Amino acid sequence: MPASRVFFFGLSLLIGVIGLLAAAWAEDYLHGFGLALLGFALFFAGHTVKRHFDEQEGH
Repeated sequence: MPASRVFFFGLSLLIGVIGLLAAAWAEDYLHGFGLALLGFALFFAGHTVKRHFDEQEGH
């Protein structure tokens, strides 16, 4: 896996942790924002892994 892909996978991990913390500490509408941030991080990490395996298969 190229270093750039590892960097973006780590970045999505960091975004997911920030989203979880924001959802845990929020008292109002920021709870939804934290969960949305977590959802984006999960989607982005999954897309990064999918792109890696698609390139290995030659797609």
